[in-house]
Amino acid sequence: MKKDLSNYRKSYEKEELLESNCPENPMELFQKWFINADESETVEEPNAMTVATVGLDGFPKSRVVLLKKYTWEGFIFYTNYKSEKGLAIENNNKVSVSFFWPALEQQIIIKGNAEKIAENLSDGYFDSRPDGSKLGAWASNQSTVVKSRKELEESLQGFEKQFNNKEIPRPKHWGGYMVKPISIEFWQGRPNRLHDRIRYTLNQDFFWKMERLAP
Repeated sequence: MKKDLSNYRKSYEKEELLESNCPENPMELFQKWFINADESETVEEPNAMTVATVGLDGFPKSRVVLLKKYTWEGFIFYTNYKSEKGLAIENNNKVSVSFFWPALEQQIIIKGNAEKIAENLSDGYFDSRPDGSKLGAWASNQSTVVKSRKELEESLQGFEKQFNNKEIPRPKHWGGYMVKPISIEFWQGRPNRLHDRIRYTLNQDFFWKMERLAP
């Protein structure tokens, strides 16, 4: 199958990103961009983000997960700690996180260290989930090989019976990570491929250094 993509073109002309409009702390800019994406009618799932890890086999792997909270300290998502990504983070907690909002012609690329959040915080989020999602966390041994869809459905049915009319607790192998950033790059599409790229890097004194990168 062949398809020539060489003539695919798009001119990026919606916004600009200038140093004069950038705050000292990148989390302020992240919040501004995220709120704008969240309120935009053209962006679906603004909290969808790509998490890249280095696997136990030495290869990088990226997958889309959902951002569930962000604070001044970092970005929180939830997963099975025994999944492929969980084992990768346990072995090497240096990760990359990125957001891409094509309708806004914006990207955010984050490098940081992923750390498990406190168990009570994972408990609190798990308790807020619908029962179906709670049961799914029990039923799926994430990233393991299964024989068929039927096997998953039977596993779910088993836990539905086990927790029938009972409170569904959080599995100990399921919980949250916070990615604590050391670098955050903001990318704004511009005409003629002269895109704006502003990178913040965290110094040892915990101040952020801001630099413009060539596109």
